[in-house]
Amino acid sequence: MKLGAFSISLNVKSLETSKQFYEKLGFTVFAGSLTHNYLIMKNDKSLIGLFQGMFEGNILTFNPGWDENATNTESFDDVREIQRHLKNGGIQLLGEADEETSGPASFMVTDPDGNTILFDQHR
Repeated sequence: MKLGAFSISLNVKSLETSKQFYEKLGFTVFAGSLTHNYLIMKNDKSLIGLFQGMFEGNILTFNPGWDENATNTESFDDVREIQRHLKNGGIQLLGEADEETSGPASFMVTDPDGNTILFDQHR
């Protein structure tokens, strides 16, 4: 399965404080804004999303159809194909992408340790 770009989305207490911390680790702002309460930080191929007040806990994210630069990939597995594969493997989904549609869609699962994983296709 081609899951696309991987990032971790962190629920942060202070967006500015977290931004400064990750800048010291060599990350730079790639997308988002302080006024919208989220930043996507990048260091080489590593991506970290910083989100203040948008969700609880932290989320592992895969973006089918994108590489680490949010550029469309030549080929990818549609989020609905990934969803069907996981369902057939007995994995319980938290919400589902509508299998009758195409284009942008998302769904989530929880791993055995309670970590949320988001499959979020933007194309």
